[in-house]
Amino acid sequence: MVTFQFVPYSEIEHLGSAKRVNKLLNTVKEDKIVIMEGRLTKEEEADLIEITMEEITPKFRGIELSVIYPEKNQQDSKQRIKGAFTNLLLGDRQGFTIIGPASLVKRIEKNPGKIELFTKDNGLNLRKKRKK
Repeated sequence: MVTFQFVPYSEIEHLGSAKRVNKLLNTVKEDKIVIMEGRLTKEEEADLIEITMEEITPKFRGIELSVIYPEKNQQDSKQRIKGAFTNLLLGDRQGFTIIGPASLVKRIEKNPGKIELFTKDNGLNLRKKRKK
């Protein structure tokens, strides 16, 4: 079974960078795929990847990370200004971030109209009986 956990921006906005990254990583270590409103800063993404690399074990094999946000080149100037003002007041709430354990998530692909999350076969599927 695959479990998704939604993390609203309001749940992490008051946390410092280190605590924010650790909260997300700890959730992923529980074999949950995190869908977070908004996105991490570039520095927080780098910290998340660095900490993940330090904590790789046979049980925890790392993460898959994808950030989805509106394409600025598809927005008119009014939308860009509005988005910049909103980010200034409310933080990086536009878009969302997906973080999953590498033991479950094979890859995440972004296409213009959809997001595809490919999971790994963890060997729990029942095998077909061979006919003699």
